[in-house]
Amino acid sequence: MSTKNTVTSALLVGAITSLVAVAAHAGPLTKEEAAAAMAAKKEKCYGVSLKGMNDCAAGPGTSCQGTSTVDFQGNAWKFVPGGTCEKIAVPNGKMGSLTPQKA
Repeated sequence: MSTKNTVTSALLVGAITSLVAVAAHAGPLTKEEAAAAMAAKKEKCYGVSLKGMNDCAAGPGTSCQGTSTVDFQGNAWKFVPGGTCEKIAVPNGKMGSLTPQKA
């Protein structure tokens, strides 16, 4: 096998491995993960996550965790320490919310 083929094969394997890892992480939170977050006194905060970094609820046609399509998407939530959500400032003068916001 030539050096070029070896490098190309290695890159392809790396890319596939990365895609599989992302897909595995993008599923919905398990009941255990959600229960652990709630036990740690975390709350669901809408509109504060960056694109693809939400914990769940990103709207129709999404599979949940990691599926928000824009930064600070109003219908996507992230677990944050309890009592802090509505104090989180995001761009455009908005704040985090305990309820879904218009996306």
